[in-house]
Amino acid sequence: MARPTDDSIALVGVVTVAFHSDDVLPGFIESVRAASSAPVDLVIVDNRPDGESQAPALASGAGAHYIPLRHNPGYGSGMNAGVAALPPSVSWVLLSNPDVVLHPGSIDRLLAAGEQDERIGSVGPAVLNSDGTLYPSARRVPSLRLGIGHALFVNLWQDNPWTRRYRHDEATAAVARDAGWLSGACLLVRRSAFDSLGGFDEGFFMYFEDVDLGMRLTRQGWRNRYEPSAEVTHTGAHSTDVQRRAMVRAHHDSANRFLAKKYPGLLWLPVRLVLRAGLRFRSLSAELRRPD
Repeated sequence: MARPTDDSIALVGVVTVAFHSDDVLPGFIESVRAASSAPVDLVIVDNRPDGESQAPALASGAGAHYIPLRHNPGYGSGMNAGVAALPPSVSWVLLSNPDVVLHPGSIDRLLAAGEQDERIGSVGPAVLNSDGTLYPSARRVPSLRLGIGHALFVNLWQDNPWTRRYRHDEATAAVARDAGWLSGACLLVRRSAFDSLGGFDEGFFMYFEDVDLGMRLTRQGWRNRYEPSAEVTHTGAHSTDVQRRAMVRAHHDSANRFLAKKYPGLLWLPVRLVLRAGLRFRSLSAELRRPD
């Protein structure tokens, strides 16, 4: 793929979705500058345009495009709005949470990995937790057996074999490889591949939109590539107990939607009903559990 000859034309766009993100946005914006040796187009989508957000001022100071949304449509919808605002010159888009800090050169390394094969539709970095440990961000798309085993036992037996296989917890964890899906916390996507799918499925308000994207990319013949030489740190965000319960419900609602998409039709209806009941029980248990 030929690069633009005009140095002022950005090949890469960066999109982040802000929601109560004033405390983390400055660090994210600052890290973008050192992550790419070439200019990038930065878009900040604000899912909280209530007059109190500092996102407009931060975007203006960074020379970024600011998009306020009238209500909170969810993470995937916000990302889709941001990608749509990028100029045609942008052929790769880094989709990132605002509570991520990009390490120096990380965008360059992701881009280099993506351009090795025109079939690569997405590239994910090594995602580090705030304590420096590696988060399992490159995973298999869960099969029926794998998903059930992981869902049932992860909270009781964290080292169970289903969870290890799902998270790819093995000696190759830090080795470049193809994956079923890559964490949407920070993900470089080929714009033509992303657009061909219509972007994220906006039916997922929160969670599983990245699993669904990876599955749909694979079904269309694209590769999801994990490139651990590129690193980012996901600091994470503190949530109140009320927010935690809402997030648990959103997670299990999205899990149900994903199962319906992966196992559609009347043939799979009994299986979906059983899984839905199990997810509902797990959701209620998680909502009642006191946070650590």
